[in-house]
Amino acid sequence: MIIVRSPLRITLGGGGTDLPSYYRDHEGFLISAAIDKYVYVTVIKPFKPGIYLKYSKIEHVEAIDQVEHPIIREALMQFDFGLPQIEITTLADIPAGTGLGSSGSFTTALLRALHSYGRNLIHPDELAKQACAIEIDRLGEPVGKQDQYIAAIGGITCFKFCRDDSVETVPLALSEAVQHSLEDNLVMFFTGYSRSASDILKVQDAGTRNQDSAMVENLHYVKELGLQSKAALEAGDLERFGRLMHVHWENKRKRSGAMSNPRIDGWYDLALRSGAIGGKLIGAGGGGFLMFYAEEKRQLRLAMQEAGLTEVRFHFDFEGTKIIAR
Repeated sequence: MIIVRSPLRITLGGGGTDLPSYYRDHEGFLISAAIDKYVYVTVIKPFKPGIYLKYSKIEHVEAIDQVEHPIIREALMQFDFGLPQIEITTLADIPAGTGLGSSGSFTTALLRALHSYGRNLIHPDELAKQACAIEIDRLGEPVGKQDQYIAAIGGITCFKFCRDDSVETVPLALSEAVQHSLEDNLVMFFTGYSRSASDILKVQDAGTRNQDSAMVENLHYVKELGLQSKAALEAGDLERFGRLMHVHWENKRKRSGAMSNPRIDGWYDLALRSGAIGGKLIGAGGGGFLMFYAEEKRQLRLAMQEAGLTEVRFHFDFEGTKIIAR
């Protein structure tokens, strides 16, 4: 049995500039951090021929083109296993559709497991490229490259998305003390909402493709906020980073009316009154997790708990997509 885990992620600045419709004209930049919440994929060879899949549904088919799950179908098509005889199971620490990049994490975990099943070695950068090719090029999803790259590489990483589709990766230069303080002071709460990132990102993608000046200028500013966040973090100025999170969220809400709703706005305002310096919804928006930067966290946690939100505590992951059993 092969078991692979791939980390989920949080975005620390510049989110949204990793979509091809933006970076192919303007270059993108963002900071992403892998966290110790994971998607798991197991692969075994069953006793009988066929393709056996266990995820939110159960599938048993005889040929790859009969597979309903689009990512699994496209991933299997990249390998020559001869007569299909494979069983794939997936589990996750956090539900899909909550803004933590689960689709990219699943795709990298699946590909890593299939490469191991075929006895192939693969570099993290190549793993991320293959995952992006499936989701963006073959399936045409209006998503960016952040999720696949941070899942494959791990850590707290700066990404530059170049016009020629290449991606430059550099670890964020944090001292150990600042890293621990950042980890301690980021608090995350589940709103109870899940949503399709694709539905929200379609608005951004269409606006950028059509050269909508308001959307493009919004993303230019987001990229600048990402660069300012990098400077604040590397200087150890975490309070400024927290304030930049708030500016980022206020700007992000302008991209789409689906980005927030009155309940989310109410929780956000409550958090600011309860000790948070800044915060935002993780991911495309519309639901999922609210994350805040707060140096005094007791009152914030109590207020969010009384409002009915569940805190999910986390640590950073520095291993990326990895085989944990074989």
